[in-house]
Amino acid sequence: MAAILIPTSSDIYLEVNGKKVAVVQSYTVQSTKSSTTIEAFGEKEPVATLPGQSKHVLELTRIYATDEALADGIDFYSLENFSLVICKPDRRVIYSGCQWSKIGESGTLGASVMEKVTVVASRRIETAA
Repeated sequence: MAAILIPTSSDIYLEVNGKKVAVVQSYTVQSTKSSTTIEAFGEKEPVATLPGQSKHVLELTRIYATDEALADGIDFYSLENFSLVICKPDRRVIYSGCQWSKIGESGTLGASVMEKVTVVASRRIETAA
């Protein structure tokens, strides 16, 4: 049986005001959407379901600050309203309006690496590559 290859990201990075500030080794994402059901008197089941807001929670692993961001004195703990950009062979996926909700840090001497960062994004868009 032949293996099926799924294209993976060739570049994953954090962006602030259009500037790449860190590269990300890997990510996982959980997207959820709230919904509301409309019930009618006398009906056994809802008559409609209305879509609600979407929420995107991303778990980023091994985040390395870029040399330029390090020179500018980047502080991951003060980052707000940033974007995660995922470049795929045929498109780019951008999670924007990001805020971090949890940071797990471990490191070695002289390394500028965040091990795990949980991010909540307000929007997800896809564009052609």
